[in-house]
Amino acid sequence: MQRIYEPQDLMEAELLTCMLASEGVEVHVTGGHLLGAAGELPALGLLGLMVPNQQAEHARGLIAAYNAAQPLPGDEPEEFQGVLLC
Repeated sequence: MQRIYEPQDLMEAELLTCMLASEGVEVHVTGGHLLGAAGELPALGLLGLMVPNQQAEHARGLIAAYNAAQPLPGDEPEEFQGVLLC
């Protein structure tokens, strides 16, 4: 198993886990249970995505494509075009 990515939070970890699983990658989240003890542990590096060695390169490529993705122009409804939603 290789640690291939450190998500920013548990929501990103779950999103990427589902995305990788839908592509046939066996993925495990490490450190999710440690988040409640954040006062005693380092602030960064708790969460990690682990995949089998033979799937690591493929998983890294999928995550890189996910991180590089941009919304398609015209995907937003007309009433929100040109409006920044936060």
